[in-house]
Amino acid sequence: MALGWGATRCRARPHWPSKRSYRTRRGSIATPECVFVCQAVDRHLRFRARQRTLAPKPVGVLLIYMAGRSPLGSSPSPRVFHLSTSRQPTSGTAVLEEVNPSLTLTQSVSQPLIEFITMSSQDNISSDYDVNKSAQPWSDKAGEESQVPAILPYDQEIGEMTEEERRGHAKYHRLGWKRLTVVLIVEAIALGSLSIPSSFATLGMVAGVICCVGLGLVAIYTSYVVGQVKIKFPHVATYPDAGQLMFGRVGYELINIMLILTLVFLVGSHCLTGTIAWMNITSSGVCSVVWAVVSAVILFLVALPPSFTETAILGYIDFASIIIAIGITIIGTGVEASKSPGGLSSVNWSAWPAPDTTFAEAFIAVSNIIFAYSFAMCQFSFMDEMHTPKDYVKSIWALGIIEIIIYTVTGALVYAFVGQGVESPALLSAGNLLSKVAFGLALPVIFISGSINGTVVGRLIHGRIYQNSPIRYINTKMGWITWVALLAVITVIAFIIAEVIPIFSDLLSIMSALFISGFSFYFPALMWFILIREGPWHSRKNLPWAIINAITFLIGVITLGAGTYASIEDIIIYHYLVASPASEAKR
Repeated sequence: MALGWGATRCRARPHWPSKRSYRTRRGSIATPECVFVCQAVDRHLRFRARQRTLAPKPVGVLLIYMAGRSPLGSSPSPRVFHLSTSRQPTSGTAVLEEVNPSLTLTQSVSQPLIEFITMSSQDNISSDYDVNKSAQPWSDKAGEESQVPAILPYDQEIGEMTEEERRGHAKYHRLGWKRLTVVLIVEAIALGSLSIPSSFATLGMVAGVICCVGLGLVAIYTSYVVGQVKIKFPHVATYPDAGQLMFGRVGYELINIMLILTLVFLVGSHCLTGTIAWMNITSSGVCSVVWAVVSAVILFLVALPPSFTETAILGYIDFASIIIAIGITIIGTGVEASKSPGGLSSVNWSAWPAPDTTFAEAFIAVSNIIFAYSFAMCQFSFMDEMHTPKDYVKSIWALGIIEIIIYTVTGALVYAFVGQGVESPALLSAGNLLSKVAFGLALPVIFISGSINGTVVGRLIHGRIYQNSPIRYINTKMGWITWVALLAVITVIAFIIAEVIPIFSDLLSIMSALFISGFSFYFPALMWFILIREGPWHSRKNLPWAIINAITFLIGVITLGAGTYASIEDIIIYHYLVASPASEAKR
């Protein structure tokens, strides 16, 4: 375990050999005592896993001399840490909580533990290392260079690293809060914004604005909770990892399946939108399946870069694309409305839902708005690449405010200009010529936003298959071969989904009801109760937050049940109408 300045977490690696050679690496020098900690913690974790003991339990207190020089140039002082396991021992993570640094060795560590550490350290050092100097700060004088213990490169998450692994690990930790905002925009602001005007047409202007603003604020809060879980448990790299913290292995597998299905469905919905765009732009008689294949190939190619930092570069094009496309749609529909007889006053829009609006129609409209705020499900994956994860708060507030403004303005204006006849996606309502222009400008957002979902699900599956292999970094020949093959399989499945469910709104509402209701609402609420909350829920400090999270949980559960029912009923009605004799007679 290489403890650099400020490091407080290590990952125990099972089955370490009892003897090894050590060497140093610049910026992170460890002592054999540190290596012993990982071994001792590993044994303790495996024992507790067998005993099914899940609650945190102290292991002991350890004095660690930080090797090398401090950032100020002076020799570092010994630091005293209290060693305890995390909430979920099977994750292999131990926490070193720093105690009063002024404590001495005899005040902090019991004599049996001192002897135990010393003996274990001697068993794990190379023959040319002087044990008596292991408890002294290292000097970088030329004469003492040979006394520095040789430590293999070790990372707090992945263990011993080769040079190839070190480069791969560094590649996936370059994301700052600004690029995180861009990546979240790529993932969030795309298909959802195109379905908002049709939701306004169903719900009415008042309910549409309330849902856009209210659900947007709830989404910002739940995303904040997700980020707090990542800060408190840095080893959580994906949403399934958080599920394991809450519900054990069953939670991990369940949320893993939900996340994979959600992301694959998202890629499929972008493939469907791409098909609609190509058919609208070309106005040719080419079969829609051909354009679906073209869209799937583009999604596959854009998803090939595995790092989200690289995806963020395309994010600027993505954001500009959707803003210009929405702007053209708003301007185009406004001009068309002003040219119609009676002008804007003749547009058939209402502040309230139509009297004949069914429950299924209303809830599909709400589900589409929920879908538009579905950025929390990929947040763990994105934050895992951040070099300063605590900065995530800036990103979610920036994204949340941008989304609320775009969705509310787009939904209200397009609905006010078009009225009850607004289509989904909204680009179809801009008129024949402007619709072609808008779809052409929207092509980047359709494929860039769709491809990032393929990248996330690909990284999720690829990382699990090659969890303990350098192949997971996708910087070797085998890594690239497996990555390309996996993306190809994901894209083919997404293509099939796009062809099986060719109803844009229903595809979005099904995903919102079954999956996004959990990732954006009831799972974050449960995270607060299980992982974040400190003290009784009914205490003065926790009671307001408990009420907020209880309401958030109810929103998610209601969306799960009612949304699924509404989506299935709407699909059944659609297929009944298509297959009815009246519809056949019209052909």
